[in-house]
Amino acid sequence: MPPVVSVDFTAALAQYQALLWRVCRLYCTDEDEQQDLYQEIMLQLWKAWPRYEGRAKLSTWLYRIALNVAISAVRERKRRPAAAPLSAATHALPAPAPDGPDSDELAALYRAIASLSQLDKALVLLYLEERPYEEIAEILGITANNARVKMHRAQDKLRHLLLPSK
Repeated sequence: MPPVVSVDFTAALAQYQALLWRVCRLYCTDEDEQQDLYQEIMLQLWKAWPRYEGRAKLSTWLYRIALNVAISAVRERKRRPAAAPLSAATHALPAPAPDGPDSDELAALYRAIASLSQLDKALVLLYLEERPYEEIAEILGITANNARVKMHRAQDKLRHLLLPSK
């Protein structure tokens, strides 16, 4: 019997809303695009919700759908003809939400992550969420060992992007 959508779906969204917004911020640089992506993720989750059987952890299932929607949205944006730029500000990455002593470093990290491939972005996001490699592998459809290797390579890329050249 499918889950009771009206209660369980909203509870799941409330519990994992921050996670879903992180996916949106990672894959979209513009606030309007982030909002659009979030709405598309919600729509796809709503459509898929009756098929959730509980075989995978709920967070794994939500991540997988959110990442698939985000990657599809990026591909779709690349296929659309580019509009004339409005201003230099439209190409800037959004500043990370937290303000504080580490906000410059955090902003640099977000810019570096944004420059990674789609798979590497997903790996880093899941890694930063402290997901075990087995869950990362399940979400991304790769082996746990492959997830470890790819994460190591993504970390090397980030180090290279973040450390000043000597």
